[in-house]
Formats: sequence, structure tokens, C-alpha cells
Amino acid sequence: MERMSRFTQWLRRPRSATGGDSGSGAVAASAREDLLLAAAAAGYPLAPAAYPSGYGCSCDRIGCPTPARHPVSFAWSTQASADPDKVAHWLRADPQANFITATGHVHDVLDVPVDAGRQALERLGAAEVEVGPVVTSGGDLRQGRMLFFTTTRGTPDDEDEWWPCELDCHPETMDEHPGLRWHCRGSYVLVPPARLPGDGRVAWLLGPERPLPDPLTLLEALTDACRLAAVEDDEHESAAWPIGR
Repeated sequence: MERMSRFTQWLRRPRSATGGDSGSGAVAASAREDLLLAAAAAGYPLAPAAYPSGYGCSCDRIGCPTPARHPVSFAWSTQASADPDKVAHWLRADPQANFITATGHVHDVLDVPVDAGRQALERLGAAEVEVGPVVTSGGDLRQGRMLFFTTTRGTPDDEDEWWPCELDCHPETMDEHPGLRWHCRGSYVLVPPARLPGDGRVAWLLGPERPLPDPLTLLEALTDACRLAAVEDDEHESAAWPIGR
């Protein structure tokens, strides 16, 4: 409870006090550790991930397709852990590392464009639907994403019922899934705080201390918002490039 209380206090601090808007490029080490350990305290299985290096990725892959967005180890699924000692060891071994959380164990993640996510939050709030933890990634209205954490569709008690992420998407196929993505067994997402190439950030909008909702309570609002956002994008493009002029 003390860890979660510190997490809540951190969220309420002015962003300039945490480095979020100061241009320093990183959250203070102690606050960053508190945020990661708060996610671990919520039961989220974490594993180290790559981080931005220059204009690319800290990994040694030439032309990395997902710079600073992927795990360090190919064994990330079995490596992922909510053990606070293990998370602290990883963080201190490589203080610049981002972290991912493996989905389909404790939680799933519904992943939508950030403008669609904001529309869905307004609709869900008006309907008094409880929303769980929410993450913003990137922040740009055209390219940013909003991640809604929910209960998972599969657990070790019903392994035959797991719906593998191949039916939805892989993290590497971001550009092929511009609308709703459902991260479940076999997938992962970055967990805050994380840095992306350029000035991109991954941050909590609503923290991990919130209860995880059933994904079906959010799905209609999210799919409708994605559909409306797609229509608006089409109209915007048509207006920008009118036919016959």
C-alpha cells in the first residue's frame, strides 16, 4: 500500500518536478523505479526492453523495425516477472532500459489510436463505466496510441481457452493494424515510464492501482471510436486532396 500511495503522489506532482516537461530527457531514477515497482506490485509481469540510442535503438539489429519498443531477450515471455527484487535488479543493471509487460497472463491490453481513445474515455465517463489503467504512448494525435488495461481472456487454469495474439496482432505489425489491437497471450506492450525515439514518451494516464475491468465493458466504445476516427481521417484526406481540382 505504501508503494501504491507513493505512486499516486508521484502522478499528482507537477510534471516539471518529475522531469516530464523540463526537457531533461528522463524521469528521475528514484521516481522511475517507483513507477516500475508500482506496476510490479499490481502483478504486471515485466521484462527489460530496448531503449532509444541516438536516432535508433539500443539493440545491435541494423534497421530495427521497432526501435526502443521490443524486449531485450527472446525469452521475454518466460523471463517476465512481477518480483520486485528482480525488477529492481534489472533496472540497476541497465538504468536506461525500457520495460515491457507481457499480456495474457494477468492482463490484456486494448490498444487504439490516441484520438479514438480520448473519444472513448469521454463516452465511457458519461456512461459511468469504470475504466482501469490507461497508458498514452507517443502522444501525437496522428501516431500516438492509448492502451486500456483489462482482465485477460486466458489464464493458466484454462490453457486450452487461450486466444493467442496471432489472431489479433504482433507488436511488430503496428503499421498493419492502425485501428484496434487486442494484446493477449503471446504479446506485450511497453509499461511506463518509457522513452521512444525523438521526444516520444510512454506514460500513465490512469495508474496501475486501478482494478482491471472486463474488456467487453470497453470494447463497444473503443471500436465505435476507432470507426469514427477512421471516417474523420478519410474526410480529412478527401478535403486535403479534392478530386477534380
